[in-house]
Formats: sequence, structure tokens, C-alpha cells
Amino acid sequence: MAERDASKTALGVAALRAVHQLFDAEPKILEDPIAAQLLDADFLTQVRENRERANDPVMRALRGHVVLRSRYSEDRLAAAVKRGIRQCVILGAGFDTFAYRPPEWAKPLRIFEVDHPGTQREKRERLQVAGIAIPDNLEFVSIDFERVSLHDGLRASTLDFSQPTFFSCLGVLVYLSEEAIRAVFQLVASFPASSEIVFTFSMADSALSEKEVERKQKMAARVDSLGEPWQTHFDPEQLARELGEYGFSEFTILDTEQERQYFADRHDQLRPGRRSPIAAAIVGSR
Repeated sequence: MAERDASKTALGVAALRAVHQLFDAEPKILEDPIAAQLLDADFLTQVRENRERANDPVMRALRGHVVLRSRYSEDRLAAAVKRGIRQCVILGAGFDTFAYRPPEWAKPLRIFEVDHPGTQREKRERLQVAGIAIPDNLEFVSIDFERVSLHDGLRASTLDFSQPTFFSCLGVLVYLSEEAIRAVFQLVASFPASSEIVFTFSMADSALSEKEVERKQKMAARVDSLGEPWQTHFDPEQLARELGEYGFSEFTILDTEQERQYFADRHDQLRPGRRSPIAAAIVGSR
């Protein structure tokens, strides 16, 4: 079986975070000085020379969604650390940079970046070229899901399954089969009470307006052309029921009013795009 290259959509997400630092006004929704360092110099030059493209309404909305979901996940992680969680697993980490720019509150964390070997290999190469050291509290967990389950892959790491753990899974579930998604939720639910997962998911067409379905189809066609097709979509009410059956006692979706609070008093046109819902679920007591 041929070795897969790094995810193109993961690189695209890193580029959106970098553009946020370069062009969007203060305060930043997400402070990420590392993202641009992981990108090629020629690409960054093109970005700087094409500011009009960066401010296209569609790209601006997508960028707003990407930085919001990372910021929200990091805010939820900060709250989890306050209640005693000391392990963080980033599923489908791609070119996520949290481990390389930790705030003071994150210093006690053990962080596990989980992704396909091809993406992790390229990320480590880019970190080396940029002169960015791999922190002592970070462990890479390379999993080829065509060969190894998430459970078995994590069991081979130093992750302590007996301790409450925070998981993030941003921009990932839509690319997985229903079976693989169930395995993710069941794995998180097997961790002790107060463990948490923050994730994004794609809404089923039945839960969307015609205009939203059309927008979703255009985006799906774009990522399909990159060889990373969308597979699974959820009705929120059905998803809430399933999570309850797995053992989650709390399930919340970031609502429009909460999103607006992150973008209040801005002096640019950056706003949260109407994209995948951003959700959180906490494991209940058994």
C-alpha cells in the first residue's frame, strides 16, 4: 500500500490561521505566531501579495470558523485543566500549534498529537526547518486508521487511560465513516468522569436550509477534489441521543450568541462563518 502524503486540508487550515495573524485586526481571536512558520516562504509571499483574495467573503467566513473552533477548544481545555485534567489528546492534529505556544496554565499538561504518519512526518520536517523544538510534554501518536484502531494506537502510547482526559477533534469527523466516529466517541466515553471532547461535525441536509445545503455541497466538492471526501453528517438531536447512550452527561453546541461574543467590538469584517457546528461533550459519572 502506497504511503499517503500529508493532508492538503490540514495545510489549508494552517494557512488560514496564518492569514488571521497577518491581516486581521487586533485582538486576534486566536493568537498563533507559529502557524506561519510552518508554511513555505513562497506561499507566504503569495499570501501577502494577494490580500484581496484573503478578504474574499467566503474565505473570510471560513477563516472566522477555523480560528473560532480552535479558540473555543482551547478555552474549554483551560476550564478542564482547572478541574484537574492533565492529559490532552488532539485527534487529527494536522498542523495544530497549541503544544508549541502553551499558555502558562497549560504547562502541567501531557499532550498527544494523533494523526496519519504521512502528515506527522511532514509536520516534523517543517518544525525542524523552522527551528521549532518539540516540547518535552508532547508525544506524537502516528496511526494509519486503515491498519490500526484509535484504541490500539493510543494503547501503544504513554497515555494513561485511568486518568480524566481532554480530547479535541476539529475538522475531522466529517472525513470518517460512521463506524470510525462511533469508535472515537466510545473511546472518549470509556475514560473517567469529567473527561471531555470538543469537536466539529457536519449537519445532515435535513437540518439545513436550501441555501445552507447548497453552500455545504460546494465546500464538499472542493475538498473532494483534493482527495479527501466528506463521508458522515449528523442530525444534532440524533447525535445528542447517541452521546447520551455512550455515557456523556453533557452535550452543548456553541450557539450564535456565544459565537458573537468572541467577535464583539472588532474593527474588521471578520465574523464566524456558518460552517460546521462546534460542540462539546463531557463524560458523566457511572
